Amino acid sequence: MKVLVFGKTGQVARALAKDAGRHNAVLEMYDRESADLASPDACAALVADTPADAVINAAAWTAVDDAETNEAAAYVINADAPDAMARAAAARDIPFIHISTDYVFSGDPGQPWKPNDTTAPLGAYGRTKLAGERAVAAAGGRSVILRTAWVFDGEGKNFVTTMLRVGKERDTLRIVADQVGGPTPASAIADACLAIARALIDDPVKAGTYHFSGAPDVSWADFARAIFDRSGASVAVEDITSAEYPTPAKRPANSRLDCSSLKSAFGIDRPDWGAALDTILKEKRG
Repeated sequence: MKVLVFGKTGQVARALAKDAGRHNAVLEMYDRESADLASPDACAALVADTPADAVINAAAWTAVDDAETNEAAAYVINADAPDAMARAAAARDIPFIHISTDYVFSGDPGQPWKPNDTTAPLGAYGRTKLAGERAVAAAGGRSVILRTAWVFDGEGKNFVTTMLRVGKERDTLRIVADQVGGPTPASAIADACLAIARALIDDPVKAGTYHFSGAPDVSWADFARAIFDRSGASVAVEDITSAEYPTPAKRPANSRLDCSSLKSAFGIDRPDWGAALDTILKEKRG
C-alpha cells in the first residue's frame, strides 16, 4: 500500500514514517515546503497526480491561541486545504483520512463525546477544524474523519515534552485539573490511520466520522503527575482551575471521546497512554 501523507514534520507523520514498514506501507510524504496548505489547489494537484492508494492529512494549523487572531489564515489550512484534498481523493476513488479534534465540541461536562453529538466549538481553531470536517464529508468518497485529543510523542512540542523540560527546572508546578481527556500517543494515531486506510480500500462503506483517544481519561494535572512519577522527577503538582490559567482561546473542560464506533468498524482499541509514555521515557534514557 502506497500512502501520500501531508504534514511530514508533525508528530503523527513522524510516527507514520517509523511504523510504515510494519504495515507494509510505502509513504510519499510532503512538508510545508513541498506542499503548502496555504495553496489548496496545489495540494489537490498532488493528490490527483499521485500513484498512492490512499491519502492521510496529518497537517493542520494547530496553534490554538494564535488562531484567535489569525482565523482567516487558519481557515485556509484547516478547511480549504482538506476540502481540496478530499475532493481530489474522491475523484480518484481512493481513501482519504483526515485527522481532526475534540475542539469541535463545546467541552460541556457530561458523557464522552460521540461522533454524532452536536458540535459547538469554543474558538477559532475549533471553528476552522469543524469547517474542514464538513468539507471533507461533503466531498464524499472513501473518507474518514478521525477526531483525536491531547496528542503526544517524545520529540515534538506537546505536554509530555514540556513537562519533562520544565520538570528539570522547578520543584512545583501548577497544572489545570478541571480539564479532562484521553492523552493519545502519536504512534497509536499513525497505526490507526494506516489500518483505516487499508480497510477503506476494501470496504468504502466504513467511511464516516470516528473518535480515537488514549485511555484512561485523566485531568492535565493527573497526567503531569504520571509523567513525573514514571520519569523519576521529584516535582509536586498543584491543582488549579482553568480560570487560574487564562489563555487567549478557551479550552474544552470535557475532551473525553467515545471511541466505541471505531472499535466496532475497524477493530481498533483505545491505546494505553501509560505504556506509550513508558516507551518514550525508555528511549530518552537510551
